[in-house]
Amino acid sequence: MVSKKKRPNTPVVEVESTAQPSSTVSETQSPSPAAVDVVEENRDEKKLSFKDPAFQRGNKSSNKKKGGRSLKQILAQERTLPWASSCVLYSSINAPPSFKPSKKYSDISGLPANYTDPQTKLFYATTEEFSTIRRLPSDIVAGYLALRRANNLIS
Repeated sequence: MVSKKKRPNTPVVEVESTAQPSSTVSETQSPSPAAVDVVEENRDEKKLSFKDPAFQRGNKSSNKKKGGRSLKQILAQERTLPWASSCVLYSSINAPPSFKPSKKYSDISGLPANYTDPQTKLFYATTEEFSTIRRLPSDIVAGYLALRRANNLIS
């Protein structure tokens, strides 16, 4: 006797096949109402132990996603609360210098720069920027270097 489940919420159908090779007819019996009740009771009894039926998610009325707080909000909260002097706070963390080299951006366009002008020490990304840099007066070049905090005097 083999029992097969066709779909959820449908009764179990039992299929019997005859063992005679000459007979290929199989008999199908419809389940009794008592068998259907037993299957439904088994489903009800099989409750998952890790699910808490009394669990309620927070406020279901709001559909907003709660985002994280910004660094500015965290620092403002740290200043208002009384902390011990030995506590590590966001404002007191000292990070070591990075091993990764800093990115270089063009002083003219702001694009990632792969090249440096050897005369002026300005970064540039394209040949047009290079020709523009070469035509700049020395006071403008000094201004670009001061903006980048590369205060090297041009000789």
